[in-house]
Amino acid sequence: MAPAVVVPEALRRRYLGTRSGRTWLAGLPELVDASLTGFGVMPDPPGAAPWHGHGALVLPVRFPDQTPAVLKFPFPHPEAATETAALTLWGGGAAVRLLDRNAAGTCLVLERLDPDRTLLTVDLPDAVRIWGSLVRRLSLRESDSPQWAAIPSLAEHAEQLSDELPSEWEALGRPFERWLLEAALQVCQTRGAVGRRSARDVLVHADLHYANILARPGIPGGYAAIDPQAVFGEAEYAVAPMLWNRLEDLDPAAPEESLLARLAALCTAAELDRNAARDWSILREVANALDYARVGRHGDAQRSVWVASALTGRRHPGIPPVEELPAA
Repeated sequence: MAPAVVVPEALRRRYLGTRSGRTWLAGLPELVDASLTGFGVMPDPPGAAPWHGHGALVLPVRFPDQTPAVLKFPFPHPEAATETAALTLWGGGAAVRLLDRNAAGTCLVLERLDPDRTLLTVDLPDAVRIWGSLVRRLSLRESDSPQWAAIPSLAEHAEQLSDELPSEWEALGRPFERWLLEAALQVCQTRGAVGRRSARDVLVHADLHYANILARPGIPGGYAAIDPQAVFGEAEYAVAPMLWNRLEDLDPAAPEESLLARLAALCTAAELDRNAARDWSILREVANALDYARVGRHGDAQRSVWVASALTGRRHPGIPPVEELPAA
């Protein structure tokens, strides 16, 4: 009997380069078949091709009572480790609803959203407004739920970066100016465990960009977040992905000023502190630049350097104009 799903070639290419990736790919067809049987669902429509994002296979399915859903099979990497806990804490509403999961957490049953309607195609002012509303609803205070144990501390992450960034910057041949590294390290000091305002800490969706916000079918104006990479810390940490995506929508005559205006609009929409959002975004993009440089993605590293520099109010030498940088 043929397997219920053929892994898309783009997803195969992404994970064939590592042993763990090849192991995951090899086990996917059997895992899909077992999950269809275990949850009592069928591909919808029969023979439906799966969807996929950067780190997961997603299969649209339907229950016997005709309820639509999806089976999500995430690649087991650290950034996906918080997904079940975060979705459980949010309980639907502002985030996709978790309907069920297998014991190993290798298959999640989620409500079905509309994959063709994301904030990527929404006019930027409306996208900012929708994003801000979701951030406010996702920003949960800590409770006595055991799910919180799976959510890492953002302040501790900042402290760790304060140790790692300088050595990595040196090891990679100082890929950008020292003043930008120092700007990131200053954020680690001011927003890390020392001096942080812990009373403001909430559950944060750290990857809440335009493509991770999907429309809810049948609910006019209804959107929900997907693919959480959750942390516990200042809500302003969520802003950065909305800055480094859709750079093509910046004013070409004044892109740096346009980026800062977007930052201000996002903070107004989500009722966030602009300085904190700017700080976290600088740190995140400096860390991203080093990550990209380490794997040879120099165009992406330049994009991160451009965004971080623009947020500091300075221009970094040697960076192409924003319209020549690769899209995120």
